[in-house]
Amino acid sequence: MKMNIWGLLRNILPFVLPYRWLIVVTLVLTLIGSLMAQVNAVVLDRAVDAINAMMQQPGGFHWGEAVRLLSVISFILLGKEVVGAVVTFCQRYYGERMRILVSRDMSLRVVDRILSFRMAFFGSEGNETGKLQSRIDRGIMSMSNTVNNFFIEILPLFTSAILALGLMFAANVYVGLVALCIVPLYFWVTYIQASRMKGGRRGIFGGHQAVSQGILGIIESITVIKSFNREQTEAERQAALQQSMTDLQLNTRKQAYLFNGLKSFLEQIGTVLIIILTAYLVLIDYPGMSIGKIMYHVMLFANVSAPIRQLHRIYDDMNDALIYAEGFFGILHAEDEVEASGKHHPAEVKGDFELRNVDFTYPGGTQALFDVSLHIQSGKITALVGLSGAGKSTIVNLLDKFYLPQRGSILLDGHELTEWDTQWLRENVGLVLQKNHIFDGTIEENIRYGCPSATHDDVVQAARQAYIYDQIMQLPRGFETSALQLSGGQQQRIAIARMFIKNPPIIFLDEPTASLDAIASEQIKASIDAIKKGRTVIIISHNIGQIIDADQIYVLQQGRVVQSGSPEEVYREGGLYKEIFDASASSMNVDKIASITSSAEH
Repeated sequence: MKMNIWGLLRNILPFVLPYRWLIVVTLVLTLIGSLMAQVNAVVLDRAVDAINAMMQQPGGFHWGEAVRLLSVISFILLGKEVVGAVVTFCQRYYGERMRILVSRDMSLRVVDRILSFRMAFFGSEGNETGKLQSRIDRGIMSMSNTVNNFFIEILPLFTSAILALGLMFAANVYVGLVALCIVPLYFWVTYIQASRMKGGRRGIFGGHQAVSQGILGIIESITVIKSFNREQTEAERQAALQQSMTDLQLNTRKQAYLFNGLKSFLEQIGTVLIIILTAYLVLIDYPGMSIGKIMYHVMLFANVSAPIRQLHRIYDDMNDALIYAEGFFGILHAEDEVEASGKHHPAEVKGDFELRNVDFTYPGGTQALFDVSLHIQSGKITALVGLSGAGKSTIVNLLDKFYLPQRGSILLDGHELTEWDTQWLRENVGLVLQKNHIFDGTIEENIRYGCPSATHDDVVQAARQAYIYDQIMQLPRGFETSALQLSGGQQQRIAIARMFIKNPPIIFLDEPTASLDAIASEQIKASIDAIKKGRTVIIISHNIGQIIDADQIYVLQQGRVVQSGSPEEVYREGGLYKEIFDASASSMNVDKIASITSSAEH
């Protein structure tokens, strides 16, 4: 979505309006500060004329009168500085307070929004983790700075400029017109500058996203990089990205400095014209003009041109905010990405799934399923078997409503899956993946994540079921140990314990013991076998020892169901399942294992 200044302000306004009292206080302080900014010009005007009059008195000036004049001037100027310091402090404090509060609200809003999105959003091009993080961080930073700039920089400067311009017109219309003519020229140059540099700013924003994603990729794959000695390759790749962005930044800065020089020249022309015009009017003895008025108008024009001096910096920040706001509000306004949810939430979930002629294509364009139809019976164990990339995990993702099919329908207990309340559905599903996420927290917190209301005894019982309790108790801090300190296999058991504590009627197991050793796998298999009873279980595994216990097997090949039935029936048919089964048995050296165990028994 393209963003202009008015669109930016319109989008920021809902975040600012809750703090109306801060706006009122800031406006009052702005008016006071703007009045204070004109005091120097007024005092200098009166002081110069008063001193000039004293010097022209017959017999020269009197020190008593001069001291009184200087005392009054000192009192007014020092008092103005005291008031100005207090006003500036309050203005900046309340402006910064608003910026911090708006930044907090934006962060909370975007987090709520991201949590509501369907999984397809995160798989779309441009929504990779690093790029999303860059869009959010830079968006919040630039827009909160826009709020800060408006109340601390733009509003005070322009209020002061308008007051100064009004005083110039009140003193002399011709001088006021000269000042007024310079300002539009400056704004016109600033507008041209923004138009010329917009493409460069957008390119820099894209470069920042690419760099962030690249660095994140290096951190996530550091083990692979080092194992293949590819440090130099990754460094060169990052260097190319950085060089491209550096060239773009230098070109953009070059244009900015050229335009800023032109604007500074225009400002100086304005000052020169004011001096020449006011001096001329004094020389021709124009009514109301005096030597003091020369200084008066020059100082007032300095207040008029103050926004001009600051405008290029503020305008740069605003244009950065426009670019970053496009990415940030693109997330907030992505209505079509919000996860759909129905109303159906029965008291009992049986777990009878049926897929009818389902086609599914991932956001990147890869079609994973073709006309898939299968029936997962309630209270039974169903195994999905196939080579890597056959579509097994995709089916689990569809059953958990992470994605919706492009064609066909999915039913649960006789109701379309789209009719189900998504949150209620997932409350009744336990999911264990090949690689499960462990949160930054204690072991107990990670296990309790499956059921926030669980007691410590429940957590202990779940740990025992996952055969991780003894290892936890050997740690110095026990259940209070950070879960991130555990090994990969231990973290997998924590994820399984998380499923046990949830105790759902439907269980999805996607290679649940892939990262465990043989003894741990056998222990977990025993626990899973215990929890399977009376539940609907869907298991994906290359371990024939786990899938052979299934009541029903569906064999997938390149996104299509090619075989189905009981393990014995499908094996007797031959085909892909028999090939996988025999290959698994061969890779395990079953014959040799049987021979060793047989000889050991004798």
